[in-house]
Amino acid sequence: MATETTLILFKTDCVQKNLVGEVLSRYEAEGFRIRGMKMMELTTELLEEHYAHIADKPFFPDIANFMQACPVIALALSGENSIARVREILGPTDSTKADKGTIRGDFGVDMMTNICHASDSPENAQAELKRFFSEEEIFDY
Repeated sequence: MATETTLILFKTDCVQKNLVGEVLSRYEAEGFRIRGMKMMELTTELLEEHYAHIADKPFFPDIANFMQACPVIALALSGENSIARVREILGPTDSTKADKGTIRGDFGVDMMTNICHASDSPENAQAELKRFFSEEEIFDY
C-alpha cells in the first residue's frame, strides 16, 4: 500500500454542530497524519470549480448556499491507502444509507448534510488539494 494525501472538507453542518473535533479524532485514531488544516469561506467561483460536474444542475444553488452558510475547514490528511480508508470511515455520501459507527451514519442527515467531503480518487485528491491549499500550506514532517 502507498502513502497518500487526501482532502477532507468539514462541511458547514459539521462546523455548526461543533463536530470537527469528534470527526478529526476518529481520523487521528486511525493513524492518519495532518499535513495541512485551515478554516475558510468558500466563494461561489471556488464552489463552481469544485462541483463542476454538477454546477449546471438546478440544485447547485442549494449546495452553494449550504456550503457558504459558515466557514468550512479544509484538511490535508495522509496515511497508508488514505483515500479509500478515509471514505470507508466516513461512510456513503447518502447519510441515510450509512451504517452506524461511520461518521455519516452517526452524524449525517442526507446527501448534502453529510458532515464531510472526501476525495474519491488519487487524481481528484491531487486536484482538490491544489484547489484548497497552496504548496506552502502542506507540511511534511
